[in-house]
Order: sequence, then structure tokens, then C-alpha cells
Amino acid sequence: LEIGTKAPAFELPDQNGEMHTLEEYKGKKVILYFYPRDNTPGCTKQACGFGELYPQFTEKGAVVLGVSKDSVASHKKFETKYPFTLLSDTELSCIQAYDVWKEKNMYGKKTMGVVRTTYLIDEEGVIVKAFGKVKAADNPAQMLGEL
Repeated sequence: LEIGTKAPAFELPDQNGEMHTLEEYKGKKVILYFYPRDNTPGCTKQACGFGELYPQFTEKGAVVLGVSKDSVASHKKFETKYPFTLLSDTELSCIQAYDVWKEKNMYGKKTMGVVRTTYLIDEEGVIVKAFGKVKAADNPAQMLGEL
């Protein structure tokens, strides 16, 4: 998605089954990060990083939202370690709207999946930064620096 364009709207359930929309975060910066799967090494590193830095994100007026195609129940198990919201997109509506559902090559086998991508959305709902194929361990500090 292009920098300077309106971020696509979404309505997704979190790890507790409560619905969230992009609209409800108007007036705050939103770090919207897409990750492949709960409880995998890279995704855990990335989530731990956002968790450790979460107080600094909130100090800067930002919220962190993680999105994957995992179920609400899967997110519930995964979220025990993290103070931020995990959104479940089992229908791939948000994942496709943000153009992160791509063909991937895993050990020579082509599959479709989520490409680890992070968007920074401003207080007005406009995409101000977009990072594709991010390094899981480095992404949280990188995003803090962007704020």
C-alpha cells in the first residue's frame, strides 16, 4: 500500500473475542503489524519485542495491533506474554486489504501466506510508513525509532 493513502478499514475480533475497528483508534498512532503464525520462533521474538517496548509506545501515543490468520483461541494462548491486542483475521479480509497475503517459498515448496509486514498509521488513519519483509527481532525497535 502506498504511503500517504488512507489505511483500509477493518473490523476484527481480538484474543478475547471483542471487536476492533481502525476508526476507534483515530487520534492515536497505530502500529499495525502482520505476522504469519502464533507461537512460532520469529513471531514470538517480534511479539516479545513489542511487549518489552510497549510502555515506550504508549508514552508516544501509539497503540500496537498484531494481526494474523490464527483463530481467537490461538491468540488467547499466544497473548499470555504480551500487553497489546492481537487481531484474528481467519477470513483474510484485512490481510488481503493490506496486501500481505503473498506466495512464499518454503523449502522449495510454494505456498500462500502472510509476509511479515508493519504499517505505521497516523492519527488521521493515513499510512505514513510501510515496511515489508521485516526482520522479526529488529522490527519493534525499528518502529519505536519511527515514532
